[in-house]
Amino acid sequence: MAFTELSPAEKRRYERHLILPEFGEAGQLKLKNGSVLIVGTGGLGSPLALYLAAAGVGRIGLVDFDVVDESNLQRQIIHFTSDVGRTTLESAKRKILEINPSAIVETYETALRADNALEILRNYDVIVDGTDNFPTRYLVADACTILGKPNVYGSIFRFEGQVTVFNYQDGPSYRCLYPEPPPPGLLPSCAEGGVLGVLPGVVGVLQATEAIKIITGIGTTLKGRLLLYNALDLTFRTVKVRRNPKWAVGAEHPDVKGLVDYEQFCGLKRHGEIADEISVAELKAWRDQGRSFTLVDVREPHEYDHVNLGGKLIPLKSVLDRQSEIPREGVVVVQCKVGGRSRQAIEALKVAGYRNLLNLAGGIVAWQREIDPTLPRP
Repeated sequence: MAFTELSPAEKRRYERHLILPEFGEAGQLKLKNGSVLIVGTGGLGSPLALYLAAAGVGRIGLVDFDVVDESNLQRQIIHFTSDVGRTTLESAKRKILEINPSAIVETYETALRADNALEILRNYDVIVDGTDNFPTRYLVADACTILGKPNVYGSIFRFEGQVTVFNYQDGPSYRCLYPEPPPPGLLPSCAEGGVLGVLPGVVGVLQATEAIKIITGIGTTLKGRLLLYNALDLTFRTVKVRRNPKWAVGAEHPDVKGLVDYEQFCGLKRHGEIADEISVAELKAWRDQGRSFTLVDVREPHEYDHVNLGGKLIPLKSVLDRQSEIPREGVVVVQCKVGGRSRQAIEALKVAGYRNLLNLAGGIVAWQREIDPTLPRP
């Protein structure tokens, strides 16, 4: 049932919105009746959830399945030190309701997958992408295209961020900009490459702004424009994104006809299995059993000196030059911080003829988290 008026308490709470001539009570009612799904409650999802709740969005959905870790607190401002160990959804929901008790908060403690994405996304007006990996990003993008939902996109890396709006008013979709994912491991994750703590705050607030504009109909969105932000020199610039009829919503002969296995699509799976990968639990079992294998660590020397698993240090940039140190017989497990650089090393070595390589899934971060928490945090 649609709300037709604001309560006296709401008029007091949103007074600064109501006196904006472009916004007014009509705009606030649209927010009250509006709904936003935020995929991810991390760096981008934190400011998104806080500002959308404070602005008065009536229904907020959260999709995540992680647990708050101390290393999150540098940038994920919705989580506090006292939340370490709690689920990110529990932590985020508590903060949202502290800011706005009248908000309806719906949580989905699950990984977004091809078999549940359409069902979760279809009941929200706007989808905001706060993800940090390509499989989920393409999944969200394709689901939004199939459902005809606006997709407020944001991404961050080190000191740079991107924001735009896809699938809105005959505008381009994500695949109009990025038809295919990059090769696995080409772009390191924030866990490997790092991220300035305030960067997701800037990008997340911009995403929240676009979501509010879509719901209320005010202003001009970033549809057809990709906003690029550089925190080091504090510059913003935009580039045009053109609509490709093959990928956009409403295409007569769309290339996006349904959801697929996005792990496989992004090159992380082959023939339905994880490509050449071993889990930290399996590696520990191998060690306990005395199984023979060679462990190669492709991180940098300063990372290795801080914490290591005892493997042979061959930094990624030196792998091909030092391939003579990597045996071609027997099993070789390649390891880095979270799995990206080791994947790059494996791909390079495969070109050089290696066929005996396994990537340690999650890297030393997963080992410290799941196997040996007494190790220093990588």
